[in-house]
Amino acid sequence: MNFNFGEVLTRAWQITWKYKILWIFGILASCSRGGGGGSGNGGDNGNGNGNGRWDGQTPAFLQGWERSMEQAGQWMTENWWIFILIGLAFLVLIVITIFLGNIGRIGVIRGTLQAESGAESLSFGELFSGSLPYFWRVFGLAFLIGLAFFVVMLPFIGIGIVTAGVGLLCLLPFLCILIPAGIVVGLVLELADVAIVKENLGMWDGLRRGWDMARANIGPILGMAVILFVIGLAVGIVMLIPIFIAVVPAMIAFFASDGGSMTPVIVGGVCFAVLLPVLILLEGILNTYVGSAWTLTYLRLTPSAARAEDNAPLIAEEPQA
Repeated sequence: MNFNFGEVLTRAWQITWKYKILWIFGILASCSRGGGGGSGNGGDNGNGNGNGRWDGQTPAFLQGWERSMEQAGQWMTENWWIFILIGLAFLVLIVITIFLGNIGRIGVIRGTLQAESGAESLSFGELFSGSLPYFWRVFGLAFLIGLAFFVVMLPFIGIGIVTAGVGLLCLLPFLCILIPAGIVVGLVLELADVAIVKENLGMWDGLRRGWDMARANIGPILGMAVILFVIGLAVGIVMLIPIFIAVVPAMIAFFASDGGSMTPVIVGGVCFAVLLPVLILLEGILNTYVGSAWTLTYLRLTPSAARAEDNAPLIAEEPQA
């Protein structure tokens, strides 16, 4: 099949740039895709003899550290309920992150489909509400596939823990198989998500459609995956440069002062806080572009007869739960 990579990549950028409301969904999609001490100066350093040799007593700074740890342990014991609240808040945050991440992925797909249907503008409210019916199918498919991979990896993790990592050396051939298998499954899921949204399919029907398309068009799909990986890598490197410029000199200055001044850390933190919104925006744009590219790839690989059948809209109506 003659697949035009340039046309897909160009069209994906046109959609990304024209429909900037999709950047918000790209940002949402990113939700689902991770002490210093002082030194002595040659005088009495608290070891009890003043000549720098240890006399068997615990140094003063270690005694202070032990007292601090004891006090911290006592405080945690007395305020255990705080950690329960933190744990519950963390769980709620995970649920919100998963929800928004999947809605973001679905929103980018739906927005791209509407753009290909000729929509002049896109509405955040319509995209958000219209994405809700697909949430459980998209999330459920990713969850079940991830769970299956976890079950497969569990023996490897157990062997690594029991043997302190040595046993994993004997299992490297199996790991080398699992890694490319994971990449293939990830590509199938990309196509399955589009199939679920575009054709209103269930989880397994969507997975079957994604697998059939990947198997029948392995060349174009692998080529698109490599191109998007290179683009993502290049953008990631560009995004890391300002972080290094802001953070690394601050950390070097902090350690050069032997931890005596927090000013470099504060300056680095402020610079990072200023950069963070820009980095989040760039991540959203990248996710929008990648999601649009995969959606267009699905459309271009779908037989033209099926796409033009009865002049049907690109998004199936009345999604089923």
